Amino acid sequence: MKAHSLFISDLHLDASRPAITQAFIAFIQKQASQAERLFILGDWFEYWAGDDDLDDPAHQAIFQAMGQLQQSSCQLYIMHGNRDFLMGDALAQRCHGQLLQDPTEFNLYGTRVLLSHGDHLCTDDIAYQQFRSMVRQAGWQQAFLAQPLATRKQQIDALRKQSEQAKQEKSMSLMDVNPQAVEQLLRDHQYPPLFIHGHTHRPAIHAHHVDGHECRRVVLGDWYEQGSYCLLDEDGVHCEKLQINA
Repeated sequence: MKAHSLFISDLHLDASRPAITQAFIAFIQKQASQAERLFILGDWFEYWAGDDDLDDPAHQAIFQAMGQLQQSSCQLYIMHGNRDFLMGDALAQRCHGQLLQDPTEFNLYGTRVLLSHGDHLCTDDIAYQQFRSMVRQAGWQQAFLAQPLATRKQQIDALRKQSEQAKQEKSMSLMDVNPQAVEQLLRDHQYPPLFIHGHTHRPAIHAHHVDGHECRRVVLGDWYEQGSYCLLDEDGVHCEKLQINA
C-alpha cells in the first residue's frame, strides 16, 4: 500500500456510547496502524475536563489502543476541538501523540495541507464565538482547572445541556462555516491547495476559487451513526465510511 496519512474528527468518545469507542479502536488496529500519520482534528472526546482525568476507567481502552498505534510507527497528531479544548501535554504523552496548534500546516506527499478543527470559522454564530474566546483564554482555563474534577464535570454537563438546547434554536446555516471567513483563512495561509477540517458534521469536498487560486476544502464527518475518515496519499484525498455496530 502507498504511503498515506489519515484524518478524523468529531468522534465525541464517551462512556455512554461504547459502540463508538469500539469502532474507533477497530479503526486504530486496522486502518491507522497501516498509516504513516493519524491526525485527530478535534472533538476526539465528548468532553475533556482536564488531564487529571487520565485514570478514568472509561479511557483506558482508548489509551491502550494508542500505545499499540505507537508500536506500529504511526505518528499521532491531536488538535483541540470545541468539546475537548482542555486536552493538555499529559494526555498527549499518554497517547504518544503531539498536540497541534489550530490552524496548522503540513507538507504531505508534495501537497501543502492546512488543518483545523473549524469552529473558529463559524463566525455567524456570534454567541458561540464569544463563548469560545472566553474559554480559550489562559486565565479562564487556569481558574476552571483549579476546581475539583467532580465540580468541573458537573459544570461541563450543565454547559452541554445548554448547548444542545441552543442548537435547537439555531439555523443550520448559522452553525456552518462562514464563506468569507474560509476565504480569508486561505488567503492568510497563502492559498493551500488542500484544507481539511471538521466541526460542522457536514462531510463534503468543496472547491474554493480565491484570488485566482483553487483550494479544495475537505470537511470530515462525525462518528454518530457511522464512522468516517479521509486518506491522503500521492494520488490525492479519498474519503471512506465505517460501519458502527450498535
